[in-house]
Amino acid sequence: MTQESKIKVLIVDDEHLGRKMVRQMLKERSDIEIIGECENGLEAIGETLSQKPDLVFLDVQMPKVDGFEYLKQLDSEKQPAIVFITAYNEYAIQAFEVNAADYLLKPYNQERFDQAFERAVQQIENRNTEKINEQLREFISENQTPEQFIERFIIKDSGRVFFLKADEVFWIEAQGNYVLMHTHKTKHIFREAISNLETSLNPQTFQRIGRSTIVNLDAVQELQPWFRGNYKVILKDGTELKLSPHYRANVNKYFAGSL
Repeated sequence: MTQESKIKVLIVDDEHLGRKMVRQMLKERSDIEIIGECENGLEAIGETLSQKPDLVFLDVQMPKVDGFEYLKQLDSEKQPAIVFITAYNEYAIQAFEVNAADYLLKPYNQERFDQAFERAVQQIENRNTEKINEQLREFISENQTPEQFIERFIIKDSGRVFFLKADEVFWIEAQGNYVLMHTHKTKHIFREAISNLETSLNPQTFQRIGRSTIVNLDAVQELQPWFRGNYKVILKDGTELKLSPHYRANVNKYFAGSL
C-alpha cells in the first residue's frame, strides 16, 4: 500500500496509557499512518484542521474540550470517521447520535478493537451512515446493560499511571470537582464529581451515605446508632463515617431488615 493510500489516524486521549494502548493495537497494521497524538480536544481541533485525518480514535472525557465538543467544531461534511473510547457506557447513545463508526468501552481487547477499526474503514470507504447506525444500535443493545459499571479506575499519581480496582476502594470522599478514593492503606485523587461517579458505580456495592461520602458496603464492619437518627459506619480498617438520615434508605435496600 502506498503512503498516499494509507488511512491517516489521529489518537486523542488525555491519558498517556490510553494513547499507548491504541498505538499497541495498531502496530501490526500496514494500511495506516499515525499522523499525531493529542492530549485534549483543543489540540485535536487544530491537528484535524491541519492534518485532515481519515480516522480519529477519540476519548470522550478530556479537560478543556471533551470529545463531543471537539466534534461540534468540525465541518460535518468533512468529519473523519470517529471511534469513541471511554470507560463509561453512558455515552453510547450520544456516540450513536453523532454517527460514530463505533464505541470502544474500556477495557477492550484486540479482537474488539479490530472490529471497531473495520467498521471505521467501512464508513470511510462508503460513508454508509445508515449501516453504521444499524451496527451502533446493535452494539448498544448488546452492551449497554444495567449490570455494566466501573470495575477499575485509571489513577495518575506522582508521575505514575496505574489501574485501581473498584473493589479495592473502601470509601470515596468529595473534594469539589474531584474525589478522594480511600483504600485499606492508601488514598488517591480521581478527577470526577461525586454526583457523576455515583451513577457509574455498582449500587449493589457502592452507596451514598452522605452528601460528600460514598461507601463500599463490602468494607463495612458494623453500624452504630448515634444521635438524631444518625449512625456511625465503622469500616473494616477502623475508619468511622456518618450515615445521615437522608441516605439511610440507600443502605436499607441492600441489607435484610431495616435501620
